[in-house]
Amino acid sequence: MTTSIHITALDALVNVNSLFTLAVFVGLAWNPRDPSSTLITDLTCRPGPNFAENMISFHVYAFSSFLFSSIIALSLKQAIRRFNQSHFDSDFEAQVNKGLLRVGMLVSGVGSVAGCICLMIALVNLVQIKLGTLSCANGSGHGFAAIVPLVILVPCALLIYVSVVLYAFLQAS
Repeated sequence: MTTSIHITALDALVNVNSLFTLAVFVGLAWNPRDPSSTLITDLTCRPGPNFAENMISFHVYAFSSFLFSSIIALSLKQAIRRFNQSHFDSDFEAQVNKGLLRVGMLVSGVGSVAGCICLMIALVNLVQIKLGTLSCANGSGHGFAAIVPLVILVPCALLIYVSVVLYAFLQAS
């Protein structure tokens, strides 16, 4: 019973990581340079090349984190299935090391959280590339309107996610 719950949780983690990885690939495939910069009217608000460099870097960091998390989760699933299969195929009763399973799930969750944070930072850079820098003297009202919900909602969702994972981690026997 417990291992089927773990497998379901790991499946969900891999599925979410896959969606975020797709978002990262779309972000990497997109060309951040807009030579006409039609949305930035004030020339002093145009971002320098470091914004595009940071955006690409954080997309790669996010991809690495999601890939790390997914590989750990898939490895744990395979271990659970292998131990369960050996239990049914022979008289040898294999036991899943629940401590190792819990640590693996925690590490996989940390990878997903790190990926979400890096993806959020990449999106902040993307908004500044398209709508103007946030440090601009005139300010970018549309940029702030895009970034404020992002930096409020994503950390709130991550806080809920981390709380639930830690609760499950501490309550599992």
